[in-house]
Amino acid sequence: ISRSEHCISRADISRSALRVLYGLKDAGYQAFLVGGSVRDLLLGRHPKDFDVATDANPEQVHALFRNSRLIGRRFRIVHVRFGQEIVEVATFRGLGGEETTEEHRLVSAETGRLIRDNVYGTIEEDVWRRDFTANALYYSIEDFSIWDYVGGVQDTRDRVLRLIGDPATRYR
Repeated sequence: ISRSEHCISRADISRSALRVLYGLKDAGYQAFLVGGSVRDLLLGRHPKDFDVATDANPEQVHALFRNSRLIGRRFRIVHVRFGQEIVEVATFRGLGGEETTEEHRLVSAETGRLIRDNVYGTIEEDVWRRDFTANALYYSIEDFSIWDYVGGVQDTRDRVLRLIGDPATRYR
């Protein structure tokens, strides 16, 4: 969705989030504002936080921002701190396949719950790992467009909360 077709303005995005987005972009990585902040901006609300998704792996993000720290065991992410504000940066998650090793993905034998899930992928795979269509919206700092693979913009406008994928599987 091109810039002329939506209401999101960089003036409404925190300076810290913009520093992270432009830092990633200038280093040659894809950089997107993602999730609830995009949804909130479309609704004319002020987001409580800003999350970023990228094709840079956590170690590459950490190397770019000295004010960052790697966190997470199940899925590694990077927190970039600007005073009291933290911008969370996640690498695009992959769907993984049979070739995914135990080193990258670990499932509990008792519960079936993922304990570790460091399988990285593309934006096209990442979208299917998100929960709701309204949270699977990506704002590109490259051209200020919104990337919407699952109808999240329309669902946001209609005030509909829709799960991505099969609801029974998703809840389990």
